[in-house]
Amino acid sequence: MLTHQVIDSRAAYLAAVNTLAAGTGPIGIDAERASGFTYSQRAYLIQIFRRDAGTFLFDPPALGDFSELNAALDGEEWILHAASQDLACLREVGLDPARIFDTELAARLLGLPRVGLGTVVEELLGIHLAKEHSAANWSTRPLPESWLVYAALDVELLPDLRDSMVELLVESDKTGIAEQEFAAVLAKEAKPARAEPWRRLSGLHVVRGQRNLAVARELWVARDALAQELDVSPGRLVPDASLVAAARVMPASRNALAELREFNGRASRTELDRWWKAILRGQASVDLPSVKANGDALPPPRAWADRNPDADLRYKAARAALTAASEERAVPLENLLTPDHLRRVAWQPPEPAGADAVGDALAVLGARAWQIEATAQLIADAFVEVHQSASVPPDADS
Repeated sequence: MLTHQVIDSRAAYLAAVNTLAAGTGPIGIDAERASGFTYSQRAYLIQIFRRDAGTFLFDPPALGDFSELNAALDGEEWILHAASQDLACLREVGLDPARIFDTELAARLLGLPRVGLGTVVEELLGIHLAKEHSAANWSTRPLPESWLVYAALDVELLPDLRDSMVELLVESDKTGIAEQEFAAVLAKEAKPARAEPWRRLSGLHVVRGQRNLAVARELWVARDALAQELDVSPGRLVPDASLVAAARVMPASRNALAELREFNGRASRTELDRWWKAILRGQASVDLPSVKANGDALPPPRAWADRNPDADLRYKAARAALTAASEERAVPLENLLTPDHLRRVAWQPPEPAGADAVGDALAVLGARAWQIEATAQLIADAFVEVHQSASVPPDADS
């Protein structure tokens, strides 16, 4: 007999809404997806816990819309671990919090050595939380009882964890910082769709020539369409390495494609006609992709010394200064300032590169007020130091 019931009927859902509305305190919430198994990133289970209400496990595919629950919990604080991973699938069913407390982000700001939910719970609450089902296929029906126990525990401990973290944030004078970070997570807009999503094929760098890239593109498009139709993760049909191998080798016939050892996967043979037609489309295409991807991506920092030596010196000096500041504040470097923000102001600094101008540039990139306050002066000073060093003649001290 199950000890955890999954709510999949409208009547049971509405009853749960009333119970949760009558509960007290913030709401612990989590969502389980089927990443790596399905094409979609929808939630296949939503878990909610509230004190004086209890734990509820909801079946989103069966229930559809959660607007009544969202209205009942409007204005309350929702507790999530790594909120950025779950907000999209929660919003997809109508669950959109006005305030959050992100326990994963709080753990980072507190300088905890590891920030996974299990390790944070064990360190702060002294409770061992097994995570053996985190990568399970949550689209499975019915869900095994052991999975449901795991899912329930994920949210039942969140209010206690949040309370412990609130005390630590107050003690370390990081409450304001945390509030800014939580608000930024809520306000962050979804990334726009990539203009050329097929360029994310792993290993694409080994494919040379526009014609071969066109074949890679058509194979990706064909696989994506099939994956979406079947709601299966694309890589489970044919892995990236197989598509890349076919685009690189450019088989001369359908049989040659079938005989290509690297072209494997569960749909590599059952859908062979599909893949061969994609190759033919790529070979005949007049819309050849450029060899290099378009966009505003910067070159990797390891290439800066050759491509932009001044930027390389600025970046290294500023990064060293921020590394020291992150250690002093017990905040990870990537949370003190988003790495891409530092790279961009180092690559093309404002003129003149004073603290105010650097701060304005960081704000445009999306840095929070506390990050600008903590880093703008350090970055500006590092840039000045580099500039002055470069201005000193080699024999100035001789």
